[in-house]
Amino acid sequence: MSDHEKGIAESGGLIRLADAASGNSPAESAPGLLFNPPIDIYETVDGLVLYADLPGVTAEDLDLQVQDKKLILFGRVARGQTAELVPIHQEYRTGDFLRSFILSDDVDHERIQARLTNGVLRIELPRAEKSKPRRIEVAQG
Repeated sequence: MSDHEKGIAESGGLIRLADAASGNSPAESAPGLLFNPPIDIYETVDGLVLYADLPGVTAEDLDLQVQDKKLILFGRVARGQTAELVPIHQEYRTGDFLRSFILSDDVDHERIQARLTNGVLRIELPRAEKSKPRRIEVAQG
């Protein structure tokens, strides 16, 4: 298990990488294929916070969904250069990207929030409130 996967596993089980098996990093994916943007995950008292580096992406280029305990981030990084410019070296990817994560029941899916600021997407995954025990009256007879 890589240090990256150990960190995910130690997050209290709130999240698991769904696309970890692909092994694709931004530098490894071939042109025309989906690539995985880099994502940092932090644990807070209230849950988890994910940061995705998405230079050149606008909110209109993003599709963020939660369905069946899966958080899916899909979008497109458009080329920002003109036709006269031909890159001789390029470190950030353009094209379609996809990341997905499996969320545990401890994440409150209804309160997930996201904000894109200067090419960095911040996704807040709040912990679900634990149900409080209640006393159940037992009727006689």
